[in-house]
This record gives sequence, C-alpha cells and structure tokens, in this order.
Amino acid sequence: MARPPAPGYACSECGWTGAKWFGRCPECQQWGSIVERGAPTGKVTAASVPESRAARPITEHVVADATHRQTGIGEFDRVLGGGLVPGAAVLVSGEPGVGKSTLLLEVAARVARRGGRVLYVSGEESAGQVRLRAERTGALDDELYLASETDLATVLGHIDAVRPGLLIVDSVQTIASSLSDGAPGQPAQVREVAGTLVRVAKERSIPLLLVGHVTKDGSIAGPRLLEHLVDVVLSFEGDRQTALRFVRALKNRFGPTDEAGCFEMAGDGIAEVPDPSGLFLSRTHTPVPGTCVTVTLEGRRALPVEVQALVVDTTAPNPRRIVSGVDGARVAMLLAVLEKRCRIKLSDKEVYVSTVGGIRLSEPGSDLAIALAIASAAKDRPLPRTLAAIGEISLAGEVRAVAGGRQRAAEATRLGYRTIVDEEAGSIQTAESLAFSASGAERVNAPAF
Repeated sequence: MARPPAPGYACSECGWTGAKWFGRCPECQQWGSIVERGAPTGKVTAASVPESRAARPITEHVVADATHRQTGIGEFDRVLGGGLVPGAAVLVSGEPGVGKSTLLLEVAARVARRGGRVLYVSGEESAGQVRLRAERTGALDDELYLASETDLATVLGHIDAVRPGLLIVDSVQTIASSLSDGAPGQPAQVREVAGTLVRVAKERSIPLLLVGHVTKDGSIAGPRLLEHLVDVVLSFEGDRQTALRFVRALKNRFGPTDEAGCFEMAGDGIAEVPDPSGLFLSRTHTPVPGTCVTVTLEGRRALPVEVQALVVDTTAPNPRRIVSGVDGARVAMLLAVLEKRCRIKLSDKEVYVSTVGGIRLSEPGSDLAIALAIASAAKDRPLPRTLAAIGEISLAGEVRAVAGGRQRAAEATRLGYRTIVDEEAGSIQTAESLAFSASGAERVNAPAF
C-alpha cells in the first residue's frame, strides 16, 4: 500500500511550503501565518446549480437594488462615491484613537434617523461604554441596536434577530470563530470572520462596515486577503495634536479613489467640514514677512494652505533647519536652489518652515510657495495678501507645472487671490521678482480659462 502523504505546512500570506512549522514565515517574515496543510480529500465534481442562481446575460441583471444610498454625512458619502451600496463590504482602518468608532457611530445614528435599522456590534467596548459615547455625541435612536460580542456565531444570531439594514462591526480583529484555531486577531481568525460576514452581507444585501486595526508601520493588520475580500477600503487619517481628520479611499469598486472627506473632532463628537478653505490660513490681515499661500489637492478638492517661514541669524557652525508639515529633504533642496539661483545667503542662517492648521504638504506643487516664503523671511519683505503661488521647482531653478493647475488657480481666484504666480513665470528668479513687485493686475502670468 502507498503511504499517506506526510503533513506539510504553508504560509497563508505568500504560499511558502515546508515540512516544519515556524512561528514566523521564512519567506515573507510574517508572524503567525504558517498553517498546516491537509491532504486532498478527493476529486471535485460539478454540482447542480439552482434556477435562482443560474448564470444569465449581464444585460438581464437588475441594478436598481445596487444603487448608492446616502448615509446623511456628506463628506463620508463623497468618499464612498455617493453612499453605501446594499451588500457592499467597507473596511475602515486608522490609528488607535483617531476617531473610527466615533465616526461610525455617527453614521449609524444618521442612518437610523432616516428610517433604517442598524446593528452596531462592538467587540472592544461594553454596551454601556458605547452608550455613554452615544449620549455625548447625540447618537441615540430607537432604530440603532447595540450588542457587545466577540463570538462570530453570536453575531450571526444577532443579525437573524434584528434583521438590520446596516451592519457595523468594531472591530474585525476582536471577533473569533470556533471553526478556526488561534486567538482573535490571528490571520486565520481574521480571514474566517471577515469571509463569513462578507458572505452574509452579500446574501442579504446588507451594507457592512468593518473596523480594521493597523500595525506599527501603518498597514492593515491581518492577512492581505482581508483587503481583497471587501469592496471598499477607507483610511481614516489625522494628527492627535490637531482636530482635523481626513478619510481617503484606498480601494473602491463603486466610485473613485481620489476623493477625500474632511472632518473635525470636537468635544461633542465628529463634525464634517464641507468647505475647509479657511482652516489652513492665518487670521491676521496685516502682511507679515515669511508667509505665502499655495493651493494643494486633497483627492479632487483644492485647499488653500498658508506656508510660514522664519529666517534667523546664527553663529552656530551648523545652522538648524526645522520643519513642520512639509518634507525636510524638499526644504533643504529649495534652500540650495535659492542660494545658488537667487543669490540669497542662507547657509549661515537658521530656517524654520511650517504650515498653518497642522496639514501636511507632501506634493511638489507647494515648492514655489515654500521658496517664496523663505525668500520673504530672508529679505524681511512681506508678500501681498492677495498672492498665491503654485508650482514645482527643479534643481535648475525652473518653475514647472503641477497636476490640477487649472483647478488650483480657479479655487484661488474664487477665494479672492488676484495675483497667481505659477509655471508661466518660467524660473524662480522671475517668480521672485513677480511676487515682490507691486502689481495691480488681476493675474500674473496665469493661463487663460
């Protein structure tokens, strides 16, 4: 007789196979991803397909039930592409304490007030703790059902009893299934729980919102399969030192992935910010040396941001370069360009660059505004309050065009910035002279619309 095959082990992340179990995969270095492989049980035979599930031409499928349904929070609906789609699985990830539970509790309350029944399953907090937060944020409603469970079978029982129109699970890493080995949060458990919840949501056309933890490097905890199982992956971002929060779509099967929703954390919960134009501008009306406004893109939304710079004389052998909200390497390059191309002596001075409102500028479109702010601080000459700068600066001192230039210029014009310096200036020297010149023109070297 042939001997039965020896048991083997495989990595659920990268597919590595071996005859010995490891706590950490030797191939992809993931912890807890090695599982035992079972021997093949037999040949797979074709099954009969019921009439209700028979394959039909795509033109015969009805799409009326697969339309977006608004949640009542405009910024959240904007990122989703118009609202929640029945049967859609949405994964919301973010750092601890950023406000994921507060946002989803507000979504649940808005949907309940609009006549929908919502089931909120909390695996991290007790029902009393969630109730206290709901009282503080004003998220109480009779159609909002709350359960504190960590067992998958019990969660499915709640779904059968409540029959919700929206299901929220906070979080997927805290729910465990008795059909899978391992502690809650392990890759096998996360895969089993997420797969079961997504299947139930699609069978019953229930929108599903899953909260996902993140690791130290910012990626979503659990197997990569989790992001493939869901239809939408949202990232909830924000700095704990500021009240501003952004929701971005990393994956969206029902809408665009270049939208961003803006929120602000307050004492009574989280509030959407439909027009954040004034959040990143200073309140002073007197021109101050070292300030310049640029227009950045958050998704498809143009936001004006004020960049502030301070240049101080020093006798230290190594002058400091301190930045906040901008890339330090980018600022160092701009300092070299200003000193070489514009003859502005900065090697013996300390330079401080920051943004207003805590927003972070990571795109090259803010180069020109940063450079003009530094030049204004170095010369102790203020720029006009009605000036906005948009453009990327190369090492040769050339001002280059950036993506969405027309949209940025239109937003700046709408907000009252009459002088716009952009790629039409050609070089950093010309841009500097245009910025410091007293001009009454409506626009300076800006493209026509």
